[in-house]
Amino acid sequence: MDLDHILSQLECVNEEEIDRLLQQYNRENCSTFVFEPKEESKRRKLCQSALAVMDRKLQPGCQKTCLETLRILSRDKLILQPFASKEGMLTLGKMARLVSEQEGGDDQKSSGENALSDVESKVVVEALKCLCNVVFNSPAAQQACVDMRVVHSLCTNLRSVRTWQHDLGLFSLRLLFLLSALRPDLREVLRSEYNAVRLLTDVLEHTLDVHWAGSYETTCPDPQAPPLPAESNERAMEALKALFNLTLSCTGSEEDYHQFRVIAAVMRHLLMLKTETEEKTEEVHSHAVNLLNNLPVSCLDVLIDVPILGGDENYGGKNMDAVQKLLDFMEKRVDKQGSNYKEGLTPVLSLLTESSRQHREIRRYIKAQVLPPLKDVKMRPEIGTTLRNKLVRLMTHVDTGVKQCSAEFLFVLCKESVENLLKYTGYGNAAGLLVARGLLAGGRGETQYSDDEDSDTEEYKSAKPFINPITGHVEEPMPNPMEEMTEEQKEYEAEKLVTMFDKLSRQNLIRPMGVRPDGTLAPLEETLCNPPVQDSGSDSD
Repeated sequence: MDLDHILSQLECVNEEEIDRLLQQYNRENCSTFVFEPKEESKRRKLCQSALAVMDRKLQPGCQKTCLETLRILSRDKLILQPFASKEGMLTLGKMARLVSEQEGGDDQKSSGENALSDVESKVVVEALKCLCNVVFNSPAAQQACVDMRVVHSLCTNLRSVRTWQHDLGLFSLRLLFLLSALRPDLREVLRSEYNAVRLLTDVLEHTLDVHWAGSYETTCPDPQAPPLPAESNERAMEALKALFNLTLSCTGSEEDYHQFRVIAAVMRHLLMLKTETEEKTEEVHSHAVNLLNNLPVSCLDVLIDVPILGGDENYGGKNMDAVQKLLDFMEKRVDKQGSNYKEGLTPVLSLLTESSRQHREIRRYIKAQVLPPLKDVKMRPEIGTTLRNKLVRLMTHVDTGVKQCSAEFLFVLCKESVENLLKYTGYGNAAGLLVARGLLAGGRGETQYSDDEDSDTEEYKSAKPFINPITGHVEEPMPNPMEEMTEEQKEYEAEKLVTMFDKLSRQNLIRPMGVRPDGTLAPLEETLCNPPVQDSGSDSD
């Protein structure tokens, strides 16, 4: 439909004609996300006219149609000014039931005060969708939300989420997530004034149907129960994203630590659930991993300490089901072709690394799964389909963050022993980590671990003398290229090699390096001529 026709009719026709005109526009543009630049001014006028119409006393059905039009227009970043103005945000805030009577200037009530009819609920949902679009793209709209204390109304409404339909809860959570993500200054307000961490945890408990068996232990989900419905999964992910924002760099009191442990218990419950598709299960588990990374590592014992459910006596009676779920999730992310390892893999690697560093039983369990005792050492460590092979390959990944995370993970599983790490990975794969940690001369990291020793298999013990320490495997004997050379030929080749190195060094293409006694790299002349460096006791990292 021609925009000029709509604009000419919108201000002079009755409510029924307005509804008809805008419904036709909505049908024609419901899937439009890229707009014609030449009609920018007309769309801006349509936006202003639709907002003006919303200030009339319209029936809910016509309000919903106007808001659908505004939602479509709010996808255009070039015309957000009418939305982001004080008047525009007040109009949307009233329609979303997020503005108080005094601010709104009429008798509009909060959605938590009275039950909403079906059509009224749809009006609120459309207004919330508009607000999500505008807030995402407009700093002015974000500031308007702060001025109107929108987060206060959102928290008030979310406390009655049990009586709400799905879309109301979903888009309320999404708007809360966007505001907490785009306005970091609101996070402390949400934590301290509105107790939003507890609120969102309660929303998750209700959404996931959590039942408690102990202080920090939930009842185990029934394996025969139907998967988590798609709508519940959607709401859970929005709550998880908002909780992630509120727990970033959050160090709190003893009461806060109690809440963190409750969150860890809910995350354990979530890891044991399945949704309607594998993709959605992986997605919600990804959000759970991100949130667990924000919690103090001391709280992660909740993942394995479930006395009522019971555990494995081989690991101190701890239950490793959740840890196995995290390992399965990690392997899926490793195997994902073309995936963004930095965003998809490093969070779970970091989580498993820190939990292994802090909790002995977790480390022992993961070590048994990832680095079982070596038997066959005829293949390079990076070749093969085991999880160890896959992680060793990542130790030389082009992305520095991925390379460091995978190397650190394996290093912690080896109790930060250089000797053990080289046994499983070879010197060539581990060199990057050893250089970064100043451990080229061997030794251990700073973390103290238990004294239990790893026992080598008989196969490994018999093959150990023949393992190439650089590649980490037994190599087939190679013919000696100098075997048939005369002494003069050997001397000539040696001088030729020295000359090549000297030329490259003088041109600063390479720089010969050596290892200091403390395990760090230095120019070769320094390591040969200077006296040994005295260890100051501080870690260069």
